Amino acid sequence: MPLAWYLRSLGEPQQPRVNGYDLTTRTIEHGLVRGWRHYFYGASPETLAQLRVEVLRRWPSIEIAGMHAPPFRSLSTTELEATGQAIRDTTPDVVWVGLGMPKQEKWMADMRCRLPGTVLIGIGAVFDFLAGTKAHAPGWMQRAGLEWLFRLGTEPRRLWRRYLWNNPAFLSLWARDVVRFYTVGEHTQQR
Repeated sequence: MPLAWYLRSLGEPQQPRVNGYDLTTRTIEHGLVRGWRHYFYGASPETLAQLRVEVLRRWPSIEIAGMHAPPFRSLSTTELEATGQAIRDTTPDVVWVGLGMPKQEKWMADMRCRLPGTVLIGIGAVFDFLAGTKAHAPGWMQRAGLEWLFRLGTEPRRLWRRYLWNNPAFLSLWARDVVRFYTVGEHTQQR
């Protein structure tokens, strides 16, 4: 929701909220008739096992190219190369990355050249939501832009640093962009 608010404040009044869960389910459904192959990278082996069960229950015809739960540490260059080759060998169309922020963004930046022609989508905790291993925030909290607060309340020890640093950083960058947008006159230019 904060990204939708950000875009609306910069002249995109119709920008809807797009969350990882909806993006994932809609993309999977869209890909069913197209034969898209999906690779799930992230989480734990236990979560991936439950994710496989739930995804196949919900979409029996989904093509799962592979799943991998990496170690909870940074990968060496050799490991990144081996991971890229292993994923390429499964020929996925979409690689869903559930490593959490900012680890998944860094991983995707490292892997994008190693996985040409493959879409990489970072979806964080969506693996857990689809697997049923973590609760999803109530709809009213999602619509109000408070999903982060729900997540913080359910995992305070893991998430407090992220939100303490990232939320103020996001707000300061947003304020900077809004000031630039309205003072430089970008809002009057054609898009």
